[in-house]
Amino acid sequence: MNIEMSLVQYLSIIILPLLLAITLHEAAHGWTALQYGDSTAYLLGRVTLNPLKHIDPIGTVILPISLLLIFMFAGVQGFLFGWAKPIPVNPAYLRNPRRDMAIVAAAGPIANLIMMLGWLFIAKIGQLFLEEDYLGIAEFLYLSGIFGVTINLILMAVNLLPILPLDGGRILNALLPISLAKKYAKTEVYGFIIVLILLISGVLGKMLTPLFIFQAFLFQLVGI
Repeated sequence: MNIEMSLVQYLSIIILPLLLAITLHEAAHGWTALQYGDSTAYLLGRVTLNPLKHIDPIGTVILPISLLLIFMFAGVQGFLFGWAKPIPVNPAYLRNPRRDMAIVAAAGPIANLIMMLGWLFIAKIGQLFLEEDYLGIAEFLYLSGIFGVTINLILMAVNLLPILPLDGGRILNALLPISLAKKYAKTEVYGFIIVLILLISGVLGKMLTPLFIFQAFLFQLVGI
């Protein structure tokens, strides 16, 4: 399905899946931490579906939109990059700090997985409406659903990379023996640089290739 869109139309299609992917990912961290004894995020108002509480002006808005505009006007495909404000977690308040930190970290990617399945369903509904010629709402549901599947799969996979401060790094740090965990924790200051190098070098895109194969399999499975 090939649909020509203006920038405004494209932004209207991606904004809801993008905001939900970011918001529910971060809220899941805060809600899970609250269940295990840490109310830090809750007291700061971060256990909420209000995207304004989770948006980082540069990482969530300026950088992704700038990259999107560059890619669109240059007529090339590119990898969007950004981040939200991290959820504050105080391990001292968790009942079992090492175990619970791993669970809190895993909550974000799990939320993305659940949302991915939800958007897959929405894309299929949109496709069915297209077959009935309900073009306006059908196109919106279909294209938003496709983007929702893609963005949630990417966020889930990238966040599960074993690099601190990403969720995968938090999980690995909790699983390592304490002596190794202390050494591994020192790499957190280089985490952002490592991710940038992987992104700019194209290595990250190659690492995500199996992800897009899996996405194609999902679409084929439901007949999209």
